[in-house]
Amino acid sequence: MKQPIALVTGAAQGIGFACAEALLEQGHFVVLSDIKADSVKSASQKLGSQTDFVVCDMSDPKAIAAMFDQIEAKHGAISVLVNNAGIAMPKPFFDTSEDDFRKVIDINLVGVFLATQRAAKSMVANKIAGAIVNMSSINAVVAIPTIASYCASKGGVMQLTKAASLALAPYNIRVNAVGPGSIDTEMMAGVNSNPEAMKTVMSRTPLQRMGAPREIADVVAFLAGPKASYITGETIYIDGGRLGMNYTC
Repeated sequence: MKQPIALVTGAAQGIGFACAEALLEQGHFVVLSDIKADSVKSASQKLGSQTDFVVCDMSDPKAIAAMFDQIEAKHGAISVLVNNAGIAMPKPFFDTSEDDFRKVIDINLVGVFLATQRAAKSMVANKIAGAIVNMSSINAVVAIPTIASYCASKGGVMQLTKAASLALAPYNIRVNAVGPGSIDTEMMAGVNSNPEAMKTVMSRTPLQRMGAPREIADVVAFLAGPKASYITGETIYIDGGRLGMNYTC
């Protein structure tokens, strides 16, 4: 039986790297994708011979198409796609430019749609019962005014996940998402170094700690694997209990 191939975008570090590691342990050959050429090459080398890497700007439709063409020419069609690449670009609401807003939407939402569509076409053509896992956020449900574009994009990912799951169910392709809360990644570095900001985050986190990238990756790997074979169209929130609260401090 041919080894299944997984593609993880935004895999050079943080949650994406942890997802690649978890899928590798699950028996996949993993292709790591990122816009940071040196970093994604290093990440692939760190994980070993059962991985490869590609450089891709997820805001560029032509680059996304070329990425899939390159992977398929070298390794064959993927059976798992993890749409993890994303940016936030925090700014005060009135200072957020149209270009800033569109850049976040292009990477976080349009890129996810294009990659999902392209991966699914190949899965259907090759009769692969695949799995697609998208990276949403608790900010699909709750909002922060300084990341309006991020909130909009992640809410869009949640709904795109549902729509895609319905479209692809006849082909036995499952589409799910995960919604992280406060995770100890580079995106949270500013909070980690600011005691007051950390105090605010902990005040709305019942488990009273940051999550680890691997805690997200393990859920991603579960959703991509056979034990989640009857789950599609869902978003699982991994947030230390935050969404269960009815107030914030």
